[in-house]
Amino acid sequence: MTNPPTRRTVLGTGAVFLLAGCSKYGDSNSSSASAPTATTSPIAKPSAGKEKELAEKSDIPVGGGKVFKEEKVVVTQPKKGEFKAFSAICTHQGCTVNKVADGTIDCPCHGSKYRITDASVVHGPATRPLPAKKITVKGKSIFLA
Repeated sequence: MTNPPTRRTVLGTGAVFLLAGCSKYGDSNSSSASAPTATTSPIAKPSAGKEKELAEKSDIPVGGGKVFKEEKVVVTQPKKGEFKAFSAICTHQGCTVNKVADGTIDCPCHGSKYRITDASVVHGPATRPLPAKKITVKGKSIFLA
């Protein structure tokens, strides 16, 4: 029969792992054979200023909107030709909003609703608006900046 670990054992073991993890990075002045180099560990750099096309303007209904789950953004068109974008993550408990209907952006988890014009709360339990996201409209397309 084994005894359960004591608090001291758990804390000591945690400290050992913490120190082991920190020692991986070492002193910035020391040279090490395990230090990452450009040839052994390439890092993908995001392309500066590259915008991602979300949709065509015609995909966003006037007085409504569309949720882009992968990008975690919702785009609305409150008035013809006026496009807005907001985070699709509900400010109540982090669920992803799932639809835009009747002038609101709706969260399926606890019923929070946000206005399509400014993402302010229409119906709680959320108390904070959805954060705005930056989009660009060029020609027939909407881009996430």
